[in-house]
Amino acid sequence: MNAQQLKNAILQEAITGRLVPQDPNDEPASVLLDRIRQEKKRLVKEKKIKADKNESRIYRTEDGHWMEHFEEKKREDVCIDEDIPFEIPESWEWRRITSILLLLTDGTHNSPPSYSSGDYLYITAKNIKPYGIDLSNVSYITKKIHDEIYSRCNPEYGDVLYIKDGATAGVVTLNNLHEPFSLLSSVALLKQSREMNSRYLLAYFNSPYCYNTVRSSMKGAAITRITLRMIQEWLIPIPPIEEQERIAIKVDSLLPKVEEYGKAQEALDKLNAELPERLKKSILQEAITGKLVPQDPNDEPASVLLDKIRKEKAKLVKEGKLKKKDLEEKPISKEEIPFEIPESWEWVRIKDVFTINPKVIADDNADAAFIPMEKIEACYGSRFTYEIRKWKTIKSSFTCFADGDVAFAKITPCFQNRKSMILKNLPNGIGAGTTELKVLRQYTETIVREYLLYFLASSYFIDEATFKGTANQQRIIVGYLENKLFPLPPLSEQHRIVAKIEELLSKIDKLKTK
Repeated sequence: MNAQQLKNAILQEAITGRLVPQDPNDEPASVLLDRIRQEKKRLVKEKKIKADKNESRIYRTEDGHWMEHFEEKKREDVCIDEDIPFEIPESWEWRRITSILLLLTDGTHNSPPSYSSGDYLYITAKNIKPYGIDLSNVSYITKKIHDEIYSRCNPEYGDVLYIKDGATAGVVTLNNLHEPFSLLSSVALLKQSREMNSRYLLAYFNSPYCYNTVRSSMKGAAITRITLRMIQEWLIPIPPIEEQERIAIKVDSLLPKVEEYGKAQEALDKLNAELPERLKKSILQEAITGKLVPQDPNDEPASVLLDKIRKEKAKLVKEGKLKKKDLEEKPISKEEIPFEIPESWEWVRIKDVFTINPKVIADDNADAAFIPMEKIEACYGSRFTYEIRKWKTIKSSFTCFADGDVAFAKITPCFQNRKSMILKNLPNGIGAGTTELKVLRQYTETIVREYLLYFLASSYFIDEATFKGTANQQRIIVGYLENKLFPLPPLSEQHRIVAKIEELLSKIDKLKTK
């Protein structure tokens, strides 16, 4: 049960008489209602309010039927069994909400000109919050306009203010201002008898019963709303005034705890949502620092791999496939080393062990894979789809690659979302894609492609990147990839690392689906 469900349960218990025990010494609600009826008669006589022509009384017959009797109309009592939503204690009473109201109205239906400052506050739905009237974004109107509107609704401290229009319909609060103000018609004013406990009324208005009744009855096209006529028909369960006080105290003591529970639940939900991502980042960081799997002294050290790469590059220079400058390696200083790695590993620069954006040569009429950015999945692995196009249509205007290459997005946010892939099973072994890709090709079989892919997804590679460009089109700067230090493990350990990563990532993904 989440916090909102718990809050709903408490409020529903409150208005059904199950939140606090009944006390046989309490004055029954019928006596309270008699006092309110006398109060209203007095105010009508003093011409302070208008008589309620639809005033009614709800009672239960001996055979258990709920009936409604209309005080001012000469008509037979009506059975309203279908309208009564739930049972209430014997000391309680059902009434239409107007029975406990001295006034039911709303603000002006003509939006007057409003200003950032002025003579009187002008309150609209945006200012109505559960905790009271929010004045942080309030408008003002002139005295002349205010006098016209104020005479309509006359809001006073403690009155109920209820949003009846739009998406926030159902939000209710008690007027916490001691100064006069004007209202827009989107807010209803319910001036209740002070014989009623206003905090119990808030519990009623916020209960699932009342809220669901409101939302289901809203009408309208562009803006859905409830009308004052609809509000008049609302049924309210009325407890004895002493029990209203006990309910209010209980609700006031429980809801702050529910709010605390909600915040704790939100924090836990956020942690649970972030945990898989954090675990994956941690696993990759452990992997590239040599802490994920144990080292084996029988492994051929990474220095042997580095020698193989250098020999292969020298061979390609002789064949004219590389330039002599590609043999040059910039020394790595101690200051550049980002973290410790095992003795059997080697620190190298990306440009020294991979060809970046290599050339691809193929027959113009050959079928080839075409991979736009949207066909590369954001994940900690290699998932992509492709279209088939003729090589001649894509070889010049896009980034080219071949089976065995590893590519990743160089533009934000695709870079941070880890859009990367190992190219394999391409038509004729060739393809091209978005120009926002960087492509890496290894020299001989010295580096496991999956290890490279996971390195490209590591926080060390992702989080330390520097970008250039406009806010929506930032790319990693030239030289970041080329000069990035790459932790090179022995080949056997690379395979063990990849196997362990895939085992752990699979377990994490299974946990997410449970």
